[in-house]
Amino acid sequence: MKIFITGGTGFIGSYLVKQLLQTEHKLLCLTREKSNIQFLKEAGVDIFIGDVADKASLQKGMEGCDWVVHLASSFIFWFSNNRVFYDVNVTGTRHVMESALENGISKVVYVSTAAVYGNADWPIKEDTPFGTERASKYVRTKYKGDLIAWDLYKEKKLPLVVIYPSAVIGASDPKAAGRYIKNYAQGRMPAQVLTKIYFPFVHVKDVAEAIVKALEKENNIGEKYIVSAANYTWGEINQMISEISGTKLPFLKFPNWLTVMTSYLLTGIANLVGKPPIWDLSVDQVNLMKQSFKIDGGKAERELGIKYTPVYDGIKDAIESYK
Repeated sequence: MKIFITGGTGFIGSYLVKQLLQTEHKLLCLTREKSNIQFLKEAGVDIFIGDVADKASLQKGMEGCDWVVHLASSFIFWFSNNRVFYDVNVTGTRHVMESALENGISKVVYVSTAAVYGNADWPIKEDTPFGTERASKYVRTKYKGDLIAWDLYKEKKLPLVVIYPSAVIGASDPKAAGRYIKNYAQGRMPAQVLTKIYFPFVHVKDVAEAIVKALEKENNIGEKYIVSAANYTWGEINQMISEISGTKLPFLKFPNWLTVMTSYLLTGIANLVGKPPIWDLSVDQVNLMKQSFKIDGGKAERELGIKYTPVYDGIKDAIESYK
């Protein structure tokens, strides 16, 4: 099959491309002109210059393709231009899904996030009703993109499968979870925060494998797969980071109310100076971290045949890559 991939230069995307290169599928990666495409070039992957915000480029790029993987998203918790969240996560998703319909694509695997379930009842499973609240601009726009995709599935028979990863960790992660691990491993945090709040985690390799298995599995159009290995408190994650890195954890533990107040202060400063908040303590990130989740990723294990990597190993891979 010929697979059109958005977000192939990203964290999950790079792992996905590596796994797909071990198959007989042909790959075509959508990239923007300013993206770092060195890895794709070295791997011999075909590249199409375009943008999810430009529907015409998507329509042209998908010509002759069989499957689509939509990974591209604006995954960040502070940005000087909040319009980017909507342009990529909502409008961009609509463009990808509509272009797939117009090109007669036989399967679309859309990578959303388990966080779109919001304040749903625990343990969250695929058929759990969505909660009423979502804790950040990123998650709220991903939720809107998710609704657009499912509406097109229901109304226009979009051949859709959706992957819902939890917090993704692993080597060379430039995103929020990776920076969190790096900050604690390198002794940059002044205190521990939200230590009793639960959050779900998964290794990036498992997410990439789930995408490949979802593409190749027959008769699974309309399915949802939550991909999540285990739930830990942030305090437990901190202990793993300390054990692996050999770095002592901060003696101070901020109460939750102080963490929230600090995030508002640091975000206000960031808005004034035009740079991200120090320690990544933005309002959006702290709100998501403290919302708390317990998630059941068992369906992906049972139906896709993946075997989850221990979260400890994911943290270890991340820390070793920072050295």
